[in-house]
Amino acid sequence: MRSAFALCKYLNKKYISVSIFESNMATKETTKKEPKVKKAPKASGKTPKTAKAPAKTAVKIPAKGEVISKLRIRVRAYEYKILDLSVKQIIDTALRYDAKVEGPIPLPTETKKYTVNRSSFVYKNAREQFEMRIHKRLIDILNPTPKIMEALTNMSLPSGVNIDVKII
Repeated sequence: MRSAFALCKYLNKKYISVSIFESNMATKETTKKEPKVKKAPKASGKTPKTAKAPAKTAVKIPAKGEVISKLRIRVRAYEYKILDLSVKQIIDTALRYDAKVEGPIPLPTETKKYTVNRSSFVYKNAREQFEMRIHKRLIDILNPTPKIMEALTNMSLPSGVNIDVKII
């Protein structure tokens, strides 16, 4: 299993944030440590330079009465253009009903390679290689309402797009 940093580096940075992966791992409230600032030697007539401390960030823990449910949608297709159009359509539908959406998160492309003999009998060294690429995206909808669920089920998507929906 890869760390959140390695996944962030592997996947496209403009689509992903580390907080999505850390939210599954972190259950306690955490804060970043402030780096130590070295004191500059005192010079006559000059003010010492100080580094700005980074802002403290905390992971919010849901209250016991507050239940967060997620609608996790995995979209798969052979063509990335059709995949991106259908993902955009799903996100627009969810945002129309004021849902909080995380994603689309591009998942690693699955590549299937097939090697086939060119001739049927004699020429073993003459071969062709074919590959199929399966592009994947992940979308999380936080606290979905029944209206959102109904709108997503009634939506028509292009052929060749496979959708897996899970409630977490």
